[in-house]
Amino acid sequence: MAVMNITTDTFEQEVLKETKTVLVDFWADWCGPCKMLGPIVDQIAEEHPEIKVCKVNVDKEPSLAMDYKIMNIPNLIVFKNGEKVNQAIGVHSKSDIEAMVL
Repeated sequence: MAVMNITTDTFEQEVLKETKTVLVDFWADWCGPCKMLGPIVDQIAEEHPEIKVCKVNVDKEPSLAMDYKIMNIPNLIVFKNGEKVNQAIGVHSKSDIEAMVL
């Protein structure tokens, strides 16, 4: 499944109302570690169709970043049934992210 880009307008429908587990990657274009993590997140999206994977550009969606108290990026948040259940800040290995989500 491809990674979805999420906006403030689509966040509720695509993340909070989703019945699947959702991994949200908060990132920015200028962030070096975000660029390192991006391909890993993309790979997880392709290999795990049971997970919905989304990205939020914090520069384009500052209100979402504020709502979830995103102070550092990259920042991964896992949602289940609309509730935040896990979070990881910084670059992590694919296996660490899978363990966090699955």
